[in-house]
Amino acid sequence: MKISIVGTVGVPGRYGGFETLVENLVRFHHREGRPEELTVYCSRLEYPEAPPTYLSARLRYVRLNANGPQSIPYDAVSLAHAVRDRADVILLLGVSGTVALPFVRAASGTRIITNVDGLEWKREKWGPRARSFLRWSEKLAVRYSHHVIADNQGIADYLRTAYGTTAELIEYGGDHAVEAEPAPTAVDGLSLPPGYMLALCRIEPENNVAMILEAFAASGQPLVFVGNWDKSEYGRALRARWSGHSNLVLLDPIYDEGRLRRVRMDATAYVHGHSARGTNPALVEMMHFGLPTYAFDCDYNRYTTEDQATYFSTADDLGTLLRAKAASNGEAGTRLREIAQRRYAWARISRTYFDLFARAASARA
Repeated sequence: MKISIVGTVGVPGRYGGFETLVENLVRFHHREGRPEELTVYCSRLEYPEAPPTYLSARLRYVRLNANGPQSIPYDAVSLAHAVRDRADVILLLGVSGTVALPFVRAASGTRIITNVDGLEWKREKWGPRARSFLRWSEKLAVRYSHHVIADNQGIADYLRTAYGTTAELIEYGGDHAVEAEPAPTAVDGLSLPPGYMLALCRIEPENNVAMILEAFAASGQPLVFVGNWDKSEYGRALRARWSGHSNLVLLDPIYDEGRLRRVRMDATAYVHGHSARGTNPALVEMMHFGLPTYAFDCDYNRYTTEDQATYFSTADDLGTLLRAKAASNGEAGTRLREIAQRRYAWARISRTYFDLFARAASARA
């Protein structure tokens, strides 16, 4: 069986939920000595050395950016190449390139599996035209894919209601976050405040960054917030406004796995502001650390945590919870770790993906 994976920057994975997913699928394929021929499409712009293989996967390169406006032709070119390569199954991650799916269906017998990610068209960062395109792309994914994957029950419920389709529910793993050897310090030359809580995310409006900062500034509780502050005007403005508060430590992204584990394991609680998309990788990764968790109150986060976190909807809500130390119960963190070990382990997630690949390929035959 020939499997092609399309729609990510590539492997080795460096950053991002889909890249982490593909990294772990490749590692599982290699570790288990699986017989499938696995190909991953990568951006040549991000991997200029262009190694031909990674572990047991073949790598193929497209000279376009995998993100931004170029993601559409990037995915389309990758899909066309996978069809020419006579892939039995294509796993498409995200909906940017679904404009090409009608042609793939017409030109080949390749089985298409699309992970629609979260409801990308609802994200605040997109303008009206981009939202319209992404909504249309989502419809194409549902219509022209043989299987659609939802990473959260909330997404699966939406797809059933909106399109009458039954999605395959496959979540994310997070146990890789506790495998790296912890570094002595998270940041050289900087002592983090004792008893700090941790927030970690992309600095985007739907992650309720401003809400979290406002609540902690008012409460006086120490917070370490890791994010890509300099990536956008939104992030730069937030950093300029809040960095003067002595209890707030705003750090740039930490890519070193050992340092990232250190900053996570030294925290006393985790704060998760994501309000969009489905099962969030940052949340399931943190659940493996067994920390009490404050999470923004939405269906996706409640499904992920099985209602075992402490939930907030506004800055005032969060401030009240912080002053009451509502999420300080260690038993809550233990329950979250147990959920993570049961549901969000990469061996289980990877095996589910490869079982789906086999079912899809058998239908082609």
